[in-house]
Amino acid sequence: MLVLLPPSEGKAASGRGAPLKQESLSLPGLAGARAAILDELVELCLADEDKARVVLGLSEGLRGEIAKNADLRTAGTRPAGEIYTGVLYDALGLASLDTAARRRAGKSLLVFSGLWGAVRVGDRIPSYRCSMGVKLPGLGGLGAYWRAPMASVLPEAAGDGLVLDLRSSAYAGAWKPAGAVAERTASVRVLQSQMVNGVEKRSVVSHFNKATKGRMVRDLLVAGAKPKGPAELVGVLRDLGYTVEAQAPERAGRAWALDVVVTEIH
Repeated sequence: MLVLLPPSEGKAASGRGAPLKQESLSLPGLAGARAAILDELVELCLADEDKARVVLGLSEGLRGEIAKNADLRTAGTRPAGEIYTGVLYDALGLASLDTAARRRAGKSLLVFSGLWGAVRVGDRIPSYRCSMGVKLPGLGGLGAYWRAPMASVLPEAAGDGLVLDLRSSAYAGAWKPAGAVAERTASVRVLQSQMVNGVEKRSVVSHFNKATKGRMVRDLLVAGAKPKGPAELVGVLRDLGYTVEAQAPERAGRAWALDVVVTEIH
């Protein structure tokens, strides 16, 4: 099972470990694209803070993120699973998993990134600020930039197993599973169900969406679940206590759509 996750906007500080070694990152087929983005991002942030702030879409209060990017080549690193923070990663709680579940996380979790393309949670990276929505002056929009490299690398990473897609829309655009891979892909959204004047209303709530996805991945890792495809995943999630509504694709080459319905925000 390959689980596709979005990153977090906020990130923990860089570690005290050795500086970035790009050749050590997973998915080496993305190395060229990573190097090109890193070069332009560092140069931009070193040359013109005001321009960099506009390009990166940062408020004045986040100006310090520019200096962080300027130091990407020399900053210390830590595992990506420690760099990414926020609601989803708090609920996932990688640090508190037992040894077996952490091993499963290292093999199955893939975090998408505007800068790195995608990394595994054990890959050592520095803290950075560069979302998939950024449009660099030289390379253009990163969502579009990553499509070709991802299309050549991700199918092999997916192998012949289930792909559980939990990415937000900005990151989902960087790679859309196609063909046989798509047919083994389950794209999940979380809906909050509320009764309003006796009528059920469903809506997407950002915080709860992220928290539920984090808990769901954690539960799958702890259970050691190995669903072979989307239909089997539905059964596993229901056994774990989730309310799941599944829509199988109407034609070949399309992904399954899963709605996880929740009633309480916590």
